[in-house]
Amino acid sequence: MPTANFGTKNDPGFPLQESPDLIAVRTQNKRPIPRSIGSVRTPLSGELDDAALVVSYPEAGVQVYRVPPDSRSIAARKSVLAAAPEVRFAGHVLVDPVSKEPVLYTENIFVKFTDDAKPEQCRRVLDEAGLRIKETVTYATNAYFTSAAEGTGQQVFDIANGLLSRDDVVYCHPELIRRRSRKTIFPQQWHLKPTTIGGVAVNAHANVEAAHAITRGNGITIALIDDGVDIDHPEFGGAGKVVAPRDATLQTSNPRPRDSNGTGPRDGDNHGTACAGVACADGTIGASGVAPAARLMPIRLASELGSQAEARAFVWAADHGADVISCSWGPADGVWFRPNDPAHNQVVPLPASTRLAIEHAVTNGRNGKGCVVLFAAGNGNESVDNDGYASFPKVIAVAACNDTGKRSVYSDFGKAVWCAFPSSDFGHPPFHHPDALTPGIWTVDRHGAAGYNVGTTDDGDAAGNFTNSFGGTSSACPGAAGVVALVLSMHPDLASQEVKDLLKQSCDMIDPQHGGYGADGHSAKYGFGRLNALTAVQTAKKLRGPN
Repeated sequence: MPTANFGTKNDPGFPLQESPDLIAVRTQNKRPIPRSIGSVRTPLSGELDDAALVVSYPEAGVQVYRVPPDSRSIAARKSVLAAAPEVRFAGHVLVDPVSKEPVLYTENIFVKFTDDAKPEQCRRVLDEAGLRIKETVTYATNAYFTSAAEGTGQQVFDIANGLLSRDDVVYCHPELIRRRSRKTIFPQQWHLKPTTIGGVAVNAHANVEAAHAITRGNGITIALIDDGVDIDHPEFGGAGKVVAPRDATLQTSNPRPRDSNGTGPRDGDNHGTACAGVACADGTIGASGVAPAARLMPIRLASELGSQAEARAFVWAADHGADVISCSWGPADGVWFRPNDPAHNQVVPLPASTRLAIEHAVTNGRNGKGCVVLFAAGNGNESVDNDGYASFPKVIAVAACNDTGKRSVYSDFGKAVWCAFPSSDFGHPPFHHPDALTPGIWTVDRHGAAGYNVGTTDDGDAAGNFTNSFGGTSSACPGAAGVVALVLSMHPDLASQEVKDLLKQSCDMIDPQHGGYGADGHSAKYGFGRLNALTAVQTAKKLRGPN
């Protein structure tokens, strides 16, 4: 196991692991190996036909691929690829032992000698180590960026550690390249702050980053009723993050996904994890929720609509300390791009068993102040008023708006829509609806290859821990739930109806020309507008007073 050290010889180094299913390829022209030239397959294409591109490093001309288990070995593929004249390097990939993110090692080494070392002595030591000086670093004394001979491979770790053991060397480590990442709100999370994605400026956010300067949702619990939540994900790993977990269907305390809804890697219990991430992910390694300091109460519900387990889920949430309950589910939608789909006109009433459970939550939850219950409006491009769940007057129905501040093409509409929150969108020429600027919402995914992202940067991150394309009103609803958590963190004495009224006052009137806002300020598309988290928090703070 190679070890690198970014500190002095007295500091601990860090190990890297060799991945059993990743292979790195560097071509002579720094371009990916072509699968075909015209319609004719290339001889090397067979070595990567079954492999998925995980990450690309254009500056180094390296692509990293994941090969499926029980297929030809990395060693066998490496042998064929490395022998090809168009391939400069083919070999194993090192990964971070914790995140499993690829760590690309070049054959470059940074070396810093002591300040009193003579330059000619430094050069002699480097030469004896077989290193060529590529750059004499100007921001430190006696520091050099060097390269080992091509083909040195993982021996660069041994060379670096050997030099570091010398008395006249202060720092020495191989050049290691990782995917760049930041903490708190991440660059891809356009729904939380203004940002740039793929070179395109996106400014259609819910003003969440600004709200975080006041509160991050401390002391509030969001219950997420859905198909299962990956509570072992690092973004839900904070101390005391997960509280009162429940499987309402099996009546156990294990809310983890069970993949009962499909057979493929993208077809299982993936939905709940992404919803939970939008609401309250910690924001420690790759995605922040709207209320990152809020607690998460994951409640798995695999039963069909109208079941008693559905009612039990609400009762569990209310009786175990939930402040906010987020529900990104409901009756089946009609097909949004088929205007004549008969399903658009079906009316699905709310069963009394569930209605009473919701009333219990909004009346008796939070010690009588009432839980705030939110439902996704729906993705059928149809009237939400036909949906007995989302249109129930005691809940908040959340529609979806896109990355240009317009209605998402699929989002349901109607009198019951209370507010909108940013989410994904699609271009649809028959409706004269333009393409979206972004793939969707960047949020938490089931870790590894189990979720929406099986482990490729096209779909999120290389480790498969995050997805870049979550969306629908399924994403808008937990986003709004996160805003509610921020509000209650600032003013926990607000009753559930008071919170609903506060949100009405905290919306931005987007798309004023086509929103169809009435004299009361309501739009069938957006409710009272797109939620503004900062306005909501400031309003709550003002209502609370100076205490």
